[in-house]
Amino acid sequence: MDFESQIKQWITNDPMRMKALDLTAQMFKELEVDDWYIAAGFVRNLVWDKLHGAAESVLDDIDVIYYCNEETSVYRDKLIELALAEMASFPWSVKNQARMHIKNQHLAYTSAKDAMSYWPELQTAIGVKLDERGDIVVESVFGLPCLFNLTVNYNPKADESVFMERVASKPWFNEYQNLSLEL
Repeated sequence: MDFESQIKQWITNDPMRMKALDLTAQMFKELEVDDWYIAAGFVRNLVWDKLHGAAESVLDDIDVIYYCNEETSVYRDKLIELALAEMASFPWSVKNQARMHIKNQHLAYTSAKDAMSYWPELQTAIGVKLDERGDIVVESVFGLPCLFNLTVNYNPKADESVFMERVASKPWFNEYQNLSLEL
């Protein structure tokens, strides 16, 4: 089985992740926004859990990213978070990538995928969503092998100090003993 099919199977078999995807798809359909993903640990931790034979990690945040340059206020993101929280009391975190370049001191992003291409580690720049038919779509900026080979790699487009701070602050190497750091 290829990596993408494996991720789709694991997510399909995870009721909480499927519910989060369903609710997010409904929300962005209502908002008429097609460029969205649930990204970062939502996919990364699931894969690392499975590859380590570990119990699935608690979803301590569900990173919903989207791109809409028509309305870029933080207020809108908070309204979306609240609406999602009313549907399910998950730990939602919603960020419109059309404004995040300012915080990150980058040139303006052109899409959610473009924004992910600046994330500090390659393994985090993976998102999933449901298409109009309800099928899982996997979007990986740097390819899926980097996630499945159990490394944590620095993204040269990112600030190396941010990468190193994340490596130091995240519990990845304690939770996943087979991970290795590659700069």
